[in-house]
Amino acid sequence: MSRSLKSRLLDNEVARKGASSIAAAYMWFVHRTTRWETRNGDIPQAFWDKGAPFVLALWHGRLLMATFAWDHRQSFCMLISRHRDGELISRTVSRFGIGTVRGSSKAGQGAAALREMIKLVRSGTSVGITPDGPRGPRMRASEGVVAAARLTGVPIIPLGVSVARRKLLNSWDRFLLPMPFSRGVFVWGDPIVIERNADDATCRTAQLQIETALNAVTNTADRLMGHPPVDPAPLAAATASAGN
Repeated sequence: MSRSLKSRLLDNEVARKGASSIAAAYMWFVHRTTRWETRNGDIPQAFWDKGAPFVLALWHGRLLMATFAWDHRQSFCMLISRHRDGELISRTVSRFGIGTVRGSSKAGQGAAALREMIKLVRSGTSVGITPDGPRGPRMRASEGVVAAARLTGVPIIPLGVSVARRKLLNSWDRFLLPMPFSRGVFVWGDPIVIERNADDATCRTAQLQIETALNAVTNTADRLMGHPPVDPAPLAAATASAGN
């Protein structure tokens, strides 16, 4: 689909509503026809059992089926970009009872969203963030995820998602489109805590720690499903993007 046609469709209210309905129906169909397993599920369960919020982190390219990893008895909101694509994602996940905060995960571009996330966490609601969203570089953590964990005062828990039958789209994030009648896996990682008084050097270290942990759980999920890992964007591209 050309960018201009895609933009026209996403600008149309009826088209957006129809697209979100189709996307949600497809997600349900894939979920119901896939044999799912969860690795390290005791990690988020310990938080859910106590009603304790946390920041869920996953790569943008693995966003589609992540809603089914969540215990929907627990309140949850996802940080979604204000881009047209974000509007479609927001409408789709809302059909699964997931709220959204509109903004960016990049430092300096999501102050209002960050304030809203702090309020949500203080009320006991967990929040989700894609540290490489909304436009990359792929599988490189932005400073925003560190700020979210430091200012909310709750741990970050990484999540990896993969399926055996899939198509990786030729997009900046290599978006994973799952096929039905397959196997799938959710892989949770250990919590990462960032102290409120962390200095700049500590925050930079934490940023790399989050990126490494997210790549580890995502690569593990892919290997379990018989796929080679997806390479992150080259460091040179990541550095250039961070400077823009």
